Amino acid sequence: MKSSKNRKAKIVRKTHETDISIVLDVDGRGKSKIKTGIPFLDHMLTLFSKHGLFDLEIKARGDLDVDMHHTNEDVGICMGQAFEKALADKKGIRRFGEKTVPMDDALVRVVIDISGRPFINSQWSDKPYETRDVEGYNLEYARQFFQAMVNKFPMTMNVSILSAGPDMHHLIEAIFKSAAKALDEATQIDPRVKGIPSTKGRL
Repeated sequence: MKSSKNRKAKIVRKTHETDISIVLDVDGRGKSKIKTGIPFLDHMLTLFSKHGLFDLEIKARGDLDVDMHHTNEDVGICMGQAFEKALADKKGIRRFGEKTVPMDDALVRVVIDISGRPFINSQWSDKPYETRDVEGYNLEYARQFFQAMVNKFPMTMNVSILSAGPDMHHLIEAIFKSAAKALDEATQIDPRVKGIPSTKGRL
């Protein structure tokens, strides 16, 4: 069950390298309007919104004439800030989420704990196929995106590549889909949870 509370956030971030605005509704219906200047990232964030049932609007301009690194990372930063702001004190959330998603030859499991501690395992990008790309986007860019997001929305995120074939598009898409579904589960309100789901009294 998702919350009836107004769990929304707007983030604006401007640097000498990027100009980004994000509007997020955690309790949405999967509607999105994404324009980052990186077509493959647009595709990944559109399906992230769709499968996580997050309403998401992103406008980003960056120094893509240099490369996509700054824009990719800064969008991840803003995504993390948006979730952190929207969830506020995190009262009543399930906190944990797990989802395994197939995409033809790829099979990926993502496990999330909204713990207040930023950690993402990096072994999943240390593979012989990591340098293969889709329209310039690759597995390392995906890792950098989620690392930036986790840094600003402190959570534990474990990504396990259970199977991978020759199609890098399928693998990266399975990562974004499973991350969206796991995060959807972790952010849902559990009516049995009273207050903050931690013995420490805060997350």
